[in-house]
Amino acid sequence: MDMAELTALLTPGGLRLLDEVGEVGSTADVARVVSQLRAAGHSPDLVSAVVGQARLRVRARAKFGDFAARMLFTRAGLEQATRLSVAARHAGRFRAAGIERVADLGCGIGGDALGFAGLGLGVVAVDADEVTAAIAAYNLAPFGDAVTVQHGTAEAADLSGVQAVWLDPARRTAGHTETTRVRAGDYSPPLEWAFDLLARMPGGMKLGPAFDRDALPADVEAQWVSADGSTIELVLWSGSLARPGVRRAALVTRGDDAWELTAGGDAEDVPVRPLGAFVHEPEGAVIRARLIGEAARQLQAGMLAPGMAYLTSDEALTSPFVTSFRVREEVPFDTRALARALRERGIGTLEIKKRGVDVDPAVLRTKLKLRGDDAATLILTRVGSRRLALLADRVG
Repeated sequence: MDMAELTALLTPGGLRLLDEVGEVGSTADVARVVSQLRAAGHSPDLVSAVVGQARLRVRARAKFGDFAARMLFTRAGLEQATRLSVAARHAGRFRAAGIERVADLGCGIGGDALGFAGLGLGVVAVDADEVTAAIAAYNLAPFGDAVTVQHGTAEAADLSGVQAVWLDPARRTAGHTETTRVRAGDYSPPLEWAFDLLARMPGGMKLGPAFDRDALPADVEAQWVSADGSTIELVLWSGSLARPGVRRAALVTRGDDAWELTAGGDAEDVPVRPLGAFVHEPEGAVIRARLIGEAARQLQAGMLAPGMAYLTSDEALTSPFVTSFRVREEVPFDTRALARALRERGIGTLEIKKRGVDVDPAVLRTKLKLRGDDAATLILTRVGSRRLALLADRVG
């Protein structure tokens, strides 16, 4: 969406038309709605804006639930936005620390600011892109004077009157549709400036989960977040927002539920042990935070192999920090022998998990030519120089 399209949309008639169009999902729906709107005499800018927003609202439901039906988006802004359930948890930490007003620097379409304002915090939201700032202003308008939205850079923002900051540096090239990732040295605002700000006042800073651990400041709490099975972000907390004695944390959320592992630093891995009755795969946040050892000790489990993020145990225990599998048997790793073994067992539906081996699950599944009514999980990994294939069932 460019400014011409946004200007056409942000009128009473444009917004009313968007509500009338409702959801537009398939390509066929797009063609039909475009034809109808053009035939009714609407301008190309308005038609493009309305149809684009109707499609984005469908996609946004996964992050924003029912709120998506009254929000505006850019495609890039939606992809980079924090899902509302996670934003609310971030906001809860600010409120628990006694923060009453926060500056959201790099607010995007306003996802995190929605979380802050929804918990009663005052927000100064700032974004360097004019279109994005205008969309954030629309999305945050229901909160009235509690939220102000400014078009400008994070570095130039007036922080007087705020007690803490939230930073979400741009990690992709500028644009509203197709964007590409940039090097950490090209983030905006620059990392050096952002880290210095965190050292001077309480704050949180959102980064990608694969951010270089060696580049993390020593005096922050680093919290990796997994949501519904995907590792979505790393948050750095400073000042009164960082918990005493916590330098590593793994937050795991599923729907409205959440669990967390915390430690004063990277946890030492547990010893390797022989394959047991169960194999456990740690959540991505646990792996990124290097808290696999903490999760293993809860399960009375050992490492399946050195440096490999699979645990094994004999006890029928699981936890929110892992996905657990009951091992049926070891099966051949060779594709032909494996296909024959699966056919003999009537397995027609197969989930394939792999670590430490060069296997494309999609290609392998095609070669296996599965047939049968049974379902199972195939775990492929390496123990030393030996490749290991395990047939298993998910627990729970």
